[in-house]
Amino acid sequence: MSPESPRHRLRRRSAVPPRPAAAIPAHSGSDDAAFDDLRYIRRTMEKAVSFTVVPGWGMVMIGLTAVAAAAVIQALRFPAGGSAWLIAWLADAALALIIAFWTMLRKSRRTGMPLFAAPGRRFAASFVPPLMAGALLTPILVRNGLGVLLPGEWMLLYGAGVITGGAFSVRAVPAMGAVFMVLGAAALAWPAQPGIWMAAGFGLTHIAFGALVARRYGG
Repeated sequence: MSPESPRHRLRRRSAVPPRPAAAIPAHSGSDDAAFDDLRYIRRTMEKAVSFTVVPGWGMVMIGLTAVAAAAVIQALRFPAGGSAWLIAWLADAALALIIAFWTMLRKSRRTGMPLFAAPGRRFAASFVPPLMAGALLTPILVRNGLGVLLPGEWMLLYGAGVITGGAFSVRAVPAMGAVFMVLGAAALAWPAQPGIWMAAGFGLTHIAFGALVARRYGG
């Protein structure tokens, strides 16, 4: 039998019916890859954004309440580390938390940055652990008659939390944390005037840096 000629082979191939359109996939893998790329870009942008919802005017309000609390405690002559002194400052701390959350929520809505987005979660994850350490150390110092050291301990650990959390925020925040740590160390070295240290740290430092944040970063 003679071999098939090229013309016969071409004619036979042309007789093969084309592939049905239904057999061709409706979506290719490029769509999924595009969605993956978009998700990656969004995550990258979230990581690059700083936590700018720090409330400047809220910090000023917190500072004013601390100055008022220090003045009232001094006028009533509550002994440092005593039950009345501790209750008064814990009440002020609870008020400060309410003010901070309320003013952060308002700034979040005004600026359009979600409060619990990736920058906010990183800020909280770095800020909260030093505060928890301070809360755990507080009853230990009181139980051992070292309540006079509480202002230094609170400011030192609060400052540490502000520095670590401030690594994901604007520059003024870690700078404020450094000031708190310096004041905390000084209060531990010279604990004779706890009211003055509390007013200088939680009062005046909050007021000064809060006004700075409000002026430079939109409230």
